[in-house]
Amino acid sequence: MGVRGLQGFVGSTCPHICTVVNFKELAEHHRSKHPGCTPTIVVDAMCCLRYWYTPESWICGGQWREYFSALRDFVKTFTAVGIRLIFFFDGTVEQDKRDEWVKRRLKNNREISRIFHYIKSHKEQPGRNMFFIPSGLAIFTRFALKSLGQETLCSLQEADYEVASYGLQNNCLGILGEDTDYLIYDTCPYFSISELCLDSLDTVMLCREKLCESLDISLADLPLLACLLGNDIIPEGMFESFRYKCLSSYTSVKENFDKKGNIILAVADHISKVLRLHQGEKKLEEMLPLGPNKALFYKGVASYLLPGQKSPWFFQKPKGLITLDKEVGSMSSAPESKQEVPMCTDPESKQGVPLCTDPDSKQGIPMCTDAESKQGVPMCTDPESKQGVPMWTNPESKQGVPVCTDPESKQGVPMCTDPESKQGVPMWTNPESKQGVPVCTDPESKQGVLVSTDPDSKQAVPVCIDPGSKEGFLLCTHPESKQGVPMCTHPEFKQGDPVCTHPESTQGDPVCTYPESKQGVPMYAYSEYRQGVPMCTYSESKQGVPMCTHTEFKQKSPLGADPEFKLEAPICTNPGINQEDLVNMEPEIKQQVTMVSDPEILKIARAHHVQAESYLVYNIMSSGEIECSNTLEDALDQALPSQAFVYRPVRQRVYSLLLGGGEDGASTCPTVKEWFVYSGNPLRHPDLVRPLQMNIPGGTPSLKLLWLNQDAGIQARRLDALLGCFDLSSSREELQAVENPFKALCCLLTYLFVQVDTLCLEDLHAFIAQALCLQGKPTVQLIDLQLDYIDARAVQLGSLLVRGLTTLVLVNSACGFPWRMSDFMPWNVFDGKLFHQKYLQSEKGCTVEALVEQNRSRLTKFHALKSVVCKACVRENRRIVSRQHWHSPQPGGPTDAHQLEEDRPARR
Repeated sequence: MGVRGLQGFVGSTCPHICTVVNFKELAEHHRSKHPGCTPTIVVDAMCCLRYWYTPESWICGGQWREYFSALRDFVKTFTAVGIRLIFFFDGTVEQDKRDEWVKRRLKNNREISRIFHYIKSHKEQPGRNMFFIPSGLAIFTRFALKSLGQETLCSLQEADYEVASYGLQNNCLGILGEDTDYLIYDTCPYFSISELCLDSLDTVMLCREKLCESLDISLADLPLLACLLGNDIIPEGMFESFRYKCLSSYTSVKENFDKKGNIILAVADHISKVLRLHQGEKKLEEMLPLGPNKALFYKGVASYLLPGQKSPWFFQKPKGLITLDKEVGSMSSAPESKQEVPMCTDPESKQGVPLCTDPDSKQGIPMCTDAESKQGVPMCTDPESKQGVPMWTNPESKQGVPVCTDPESKQGVPMCTDPESKQGVPMWTNPESKQGVPVCTDPESKQGVLVSTDPDSKQAVPVCIDPGSKEGFLLCTHPESKQGVPMCTHPEFKQGDPVCTHPESTQGDPVCTYPESKQGVPMYAYSEYRQGVPMCTYSESKQGVPMCTHTEFKQKSPLGADPEFKLEAPICTNPGINQEDLVNMEPEIKQQVTMVSDPEILKIARAHHVQAESYLVYNIMSSGEIECSNTLEDALDQALPSQAFVYRPVRQRVYSLLLGGGEDGASTCPTVKEWFVYSGNPLRHPDLVRPLQMNIPGGTPSLKLLWLNQDAGIQARRLDALLGCFDLSSSREELQAVENPFKALCCLLTYLFVQVDTLCLEDLHAFIAQALCLQGKPTVQLIDLQLDYIDARAVQLGSLLVRGLTTLVLVNSACGFPWRMSDFMPWNVFDGKLFHQKYLQSEKGCTVEALVEQNRSRLTKFHALKSVVCKACVRENRRIVSRQHWHSPQPGGPTDAHQLEEDRPARR
């Protein structure tokens, strides 16, 4: 994370920039300096997860009770000295950093493979040097901190940028994290979480001012240095040859420094002694070998600029200077520009007139001042009135053209001379051809209308300009409205056809008239058949779709429909939006292009996202792109499919709920891009996942009903939607009868055992027994729990269940929170070591009484929960059997994870 090599450089080469500080003392100093202001630390939570996860066991799925206790101690320690904490979590992966995200995920895959190899070889957990954070840790940490009363926020862009911005704008005490990017941002002080001693509240402050002093550069140079060294946006290899070139010419190489340290010194030296000489005079691409990476490099530098900050390395063009003619009699000072301007004398008025120099003839040309822009405009003399007339210079011919003033816009309009009347006629200049087109005045609207000469009749015909293609279309007069209607010429018959303009795209479409309605209908021109096909316009998207008429029913239906699934055939995020247009759009406009058009619903989703109250919902609705990091899964165990496939049908139904707009939503909503890590996925591109139709009694409710309606019966509709996402509507009554917090667990277990037919009765016993025994165990007892050995299959099962709990968070958020989030927080229903213990006992054939530790009350609940899950599975034609009755899958059966996934998503 952060700037390549900078962390090691700071530790080995520039240790003096690290200063030991005490948070309690800093807080007292802050209060004395800012009375009435609470000392606030902005915490980059993603950097702190490893520090917070102190439990010794991490391999079995997570020691969530211990972890929650550690978080509580962390918060209490800072609260005791009067320090307020603000926690930020990553809410999205920006496209610029997707390659780096993929690179880390593939690296994590290799680490996980080594972990499972170690487990199978040694039957124990690897050492802390192979530590891998439990699945779902970041997601559940948000809810843990919120339950502890902490302000927890989820970012809408890269979290480190929002952390740095918040720290700067709110005069915070500092930033707590572990990312060298915070040494680059010009923001509040940066403190290391890895060096924090919670007992004393001592840590290390990394001073960016001292770093600059050591490198002989300024704070404004740090973003440039970071990009030349490589970061999450700029790949490290992009400027590798440039860095070695700097090193070869660097004269102050330190023998006692490592190679990376000398490279950083050499690049900084090049910035201070070479690049700074031309700062503000040359563009970066003129000084650095940016090549085709210029835009990416500029974006990388700009990513460090917080609101209101500017970089001196962004070249600003100096204001244009006009070379004045030397043969000038007098000089005048323009009041706006404060510059001296040459003058000549008007022979008629005898008054001084400013001059400008014609670049071609090098002669002085009289100027007048434009009343709007206050700028000088060249003039020519009207031969009739002998008066000066402003001129416009044609960029193609370089010739001056007289200008008249438009009474509406008050702007100058070029003129041409009508050969018949010999009078000046206003012109409109086509931006593509750079040619002038005459304009006539419409007697009705009194507005100018472009004119073209009909080659047949030699008469002037009105013309309108298509704003998209910049081409002119002839106009004909509609007999009813008396208004001009654009015409297009059929390529075969050369005849003009009326055109209608699409209200959204502003492009003209030919119109044909239906004989029954007598109304004009837009047409789509097929280049293959050179025929026009009528189009229908969707009321939601306002987009035109070609229609075909069914020969039997004479009904018009959109073309391009998938006949099997009734889905739109193209698999794209938004078929109506040109991807090239998205690239050229400004950032603020990009944010407006969302998968959901309802601003009220999108606003609610955004608020829940920012407040860290939901999971993935806003990402789906705004960008249609989500990701899930690595899970502890054994790539060599083909009997257990990846969690990415197991829970995909649930996500597909959520997509239908969020993007479909109510009834039959799956048939119209677009695909979602999934970046999910699983064995065999190279992550070169996302999986394009279609929604699945939901099967809910009474139909699929709208989001407005689920999210905004507060009527008494709506909570039942929300629960129907949640169960519909798991396709368990038929088990509603049984699940409703289960007490909390086991209701959500039973729902999840039922779904799991229906989806994964390699799960057996012993697995179910272990899941239920650990949840029941967890309720009565104190945290200390869980810490002291010792396992006989570690089983690789149990490790994956623990992670599979935890990923199911995160899926429950997604579904519950999407459905309007029918269940309390606390009911499926892992510290209430799951403990990794406890599950592992029950799994090993169940595998050995221990009785149910032994699994529930001879507790009669637990035994009763055990049988009740098992009955609910088993009956629900039987209803879905899934009979859970003991491993003793296990039979190997038949040849050709769905044993491979990919095959299992393909066989199941269509299950209703």
